[in-house]
Amino acid sequence: MTLHLDLLRHGETELGGGLRGSLDDALTVRGWQQMREGLQGRGPWDRVVSSPLQRCARFAEELAAQLQLPLTLEHHLQELHFGVWEGQSAAALMETDADALGRFWSDPYGFTPPEGEPVEAFSRRVLGAIDRLHQAYAGQRVLLISHGGVMRLLLARARGLPREQLLNVEVSHGALFSLKVVAAGHLSEEG
Repeated sequence: MTLHLDLLRHGETELGGGLRGSLDDALTVRGWQQMREGLQGRGPWDRVVSSPLQRCARFAEELAAQLQLPLTLEHHLQELHFGVWEGQSAAALMETDADALGRFWSDPYGFTPPEGEPVEAFSRRVLGAIDRLHQAYAGQRVLLISHGGVMRLLLARARGLPREQLLNVEVSHGALFSLKVVAAGHLSEEG
């Protein structure tokens, strides 16, 4: 059976852009608005699953309560941990660590930010969580509220992109994409 998965990226956060990773920023008023706008005309869902980081979880809690849906917080769907790069913008890193940033952008699976989580481990973590969701909720439509990196990984896989193109996938704040999960690791994008 198929799991229908709507992916919603969190909105703008109080501490701004850059590599937020495991930092637990709150949403701005605009961030809440971006997420509400992303969901307009979508649904209905059978349940909500969210990263436990507050930029995802607070919105998920409000929405699940409003729609009277079950909510699960799934820590395996947190953002990639960027190590010493967490909280820094790409512009700042270009000034202090341009070579390493360039290597990460050109081959995210082959280069890990200093003290960061390898993308290969991140991929196993996220895809394992998606497999568990498929096993538990096949036949349902689930709203998954998560992060840009998680969504890029899932969309790249659904689109059959080569690993080095992972960071080329565009996912803006409040963006919503729909996937079908038909079996372990088999994802496709829904129109």
